[in-house]
Amino acid sequence: MKNKYDVVIIGSGLGGLVSANILARHGYKVCVLEKNNQYGGNLQTFVRDKKIFDTGVHYVGGLDKGQNLYQYFTYLGIMKDLKIHKLDEDKYDVITFDNNDTEYYHAQGYENFTNSLIKQFPKEEKAIHAYCQKIKDVCNNFALYNLEGGTAYDMKILSLKITDYLDSITDNELLKAVLVGSNSLYAGEKQTPFYVHALSINSYIESSYRFVNGGSQMSKLLIRKLKEFGGEAYRYQEVVKFGFEEDKLTSVITKKGEVIKADLFISNIEPKFTIKMLEGKGMRKAFVKRVEQIESMISGFSLYITFKPDCFPYLNYNYYHIKNPSKIYEAQEYTEKSWPEGYMVSMGVHKGQTKWAKNMIAMTYMKYDEIKQWEDTFNTVAEKSDRGASYEKFKADKTEIFLKEVEKKFPNIRSCIQSIYTSTPLSYRDYIGNHKGAMYGYKKDADNTMKTFLSPKTKLKNLFFTGQSLNMHGILGVTISAVLTCSHIIGREKLLQSIHEELAKSDA
Repeated sequence: MKNKYDVVIIGSGLGGLVSANILARHGYKVCVLEKNNQYGGNLQTFVRDKKIFDTGVHYVGGLDKGQNLYQYFTYLGIMKDLKIHKLDEDKYDVITFDNNDTEYYHAQGYENFTNSLIKQFPKEEKAIHAYCQKIKDVCNNFALYNLEGGTAYDMKILSLKITDYLDSITDNELLKAVLVGSNSLYAGEKQTPFYVHALSINSYIESSYRFVNGGSQMSKLLIRKLKEFGGEAYRYQEVVKFGFEEDKLTSVITKKGEVIKADLFISNIEPKFTIKMLEGKGMRKAFVKRVEQIESMISGFSLYITFKPDCFPYLNYNYYHIKNPSKIYEAQEYTEKSWPEGYMVSMGVHKGQTKWAKNMIAMTYMKYDEIKQWEDTFNTVAEKSDRGASYEKFKADKTEIFLKEVEKKFPNIRSCIQSIYTSTPLSYRDYIGNHKGAMYGYKKDADNTMKTFLSPKTKLKNLFFTGQSLNMHGILGVTISAVLTCSHIIGREKLLQSIHEELAKSDA
């Protein structure tokens, strides 16, 4: 490792790796510092019983030729090497409810999506068409979502609540619940802006895929490309402090005591943590207070299930189950008795996939307060501590409760299970580095849009933010966040021009 770079990037989540690749392509000498054993943040995978599990990437949208994520990944040089598997075009997501045997399908392609819903809600054709058109209109207002220039945001769009919009097009409560049935993709609540929903679901409607053998292939490909352009990346390098010379930010200091200097710095870790490392330097008190007061999204509890051979069928779609369709936005406000109010089920897809599933992930919401008594412990591959018998009992009790709920949907699942592993909000906190294990960064509030809006630029001219806490989470959202961050360094028009030139070469 050198002691001076053009750019040092703290954290190797997708936002950090995309930023590193873009800047290295433009001639910057880049260094990425990662505290953990694996690069990638939410792209990390792990293996249990020889089965590969994703930490945070269960499926991805917008990867058909010409679609937005396809174009971004083509520019980054990784699209052709990605191993992906397309989900069922007639039902990439299946929405279900308690006391209702009907399965409601989200289909790929807007025409297919629309026709599928109209078959189940024939009296709601007008509302379904209006809903789909609104999603397209909203997405068209976000320039980088469509690889276009422009920076203006329509405040009417930013402040439109998803609940208000759905109420304006239909009074059919079941249809509303079906339309937002996959809202645990973004932890939607009543105050969630419609644009969050639109930007999340649009790419999945366009096309939906799983990563063969897990999403960590993205981080591996991005690291490889970074090195091709002369960039560097290092694991087990936890940044704990920023270094200043007079009032100028000049370096980062690692837990090992190494001092790495640079002209520019990009933080791909949470803004809350970044501000703490600044130790009061360079940021206005009002801004610090605002960031501290932004509420993080809820965390989750996951079951990682491995199956006996040739026992449980592979499902080429995801399940979203909600107990009560009228309380879909209250699922996060569960009680000890009502937990879990809903869950999402997804399967891993492996090379040479057969009709039988090898593994499954079931995810549900979990409040950080439930595991707060163990928050002083820390547990990763690099650093382990024993959380004790009480923590293990907590996980075992929650596993049994959750599994009983999943059994209602899949009555024969228990007989096919080989093993079960779990993660809690502490797992997300330790491995991903999110505040209180938040699944998707910071909450967006349609009633106070500017309070939760964070710019990549900071008051320190050479410090920038990137990642899921800024604009949008998810593979597409974080990729766009990185492009936005880099546009402040390279110049938006120059960067977009280089993207379009690279895309033109790939089409030639």
